[in-house]
Amino acid sequence: MNTAPASGTTSAGHGPRYSALAIAFHWTIAVLVLGLIASGWWMTGAIRDPQRQAVAYDVYQLHKAFGLCVLLLTLARLGWRLGHRPPPLPAHMRPIERFGAHAAHVALYALTLAVPLLGWAMVSASPLGLPTVPFGLFEWPHLPVLGPQDDPASVEAGFKLGHEVLAYSAAALVVLHVAAALKHHFVDHDGLLGRMLPFGGGAASS
Repeated sequence: MNTAPASGTTSAGHGPRYSALAIAFHWTIAVLVLGLIASGWWMTGAIRDPQRQAVAYDVYQLHKAFGLCVLLLTLARLGWRLGHRPPPLPAHMRPIERFGAHAAHVALYALTLAVPLLGWAMVSASPLGLPTVPFGLFEWPHLPVLGPQDDPASVEAGFKLGHEVLAYSAAALVVLHVAAALKHHFVDHDGLLGRMLPFGGGAASS
């Protein structure tokens, strides 16, 4: 297993950058998550408006498709991460800051898995039985979440509550994550943000 950190350096000389693939995973998932938060917030209100309902149904399908993309990309990112150690945190960071940084990353990984999984389970339990057809290409299978005696509406409501609570938690964590990155960039000037930017000096290609 390759556990060597990325060998590139930032143009400002702040030490090793994340690899090109890690950067691609990070920003692709980040953009998708922001889009999912925005679309989820919009469509839950629009679906009850007769004038916007048809568009809302289309947005629901895209929301489900991109949610599955986040799930699959996160699994791929975790698999790749197992063999590639990230660059070390800046030496000036206190133990509590290091703990917070690691805890936030673990929570982000967990949420980008749990939120789409709960959404998938919610759709699978729905008494409407609507199919999920990612980008109109093929029908995605439902999860076997219903037992013989289960009430589909009750099971769906439970998964929906979990999906919404964790989605709001993810949104809050994203805000904290961005705030921490900006603090490192504008207050600490330690180059931490620059290591994950898709432009700049010397990202490793592995």
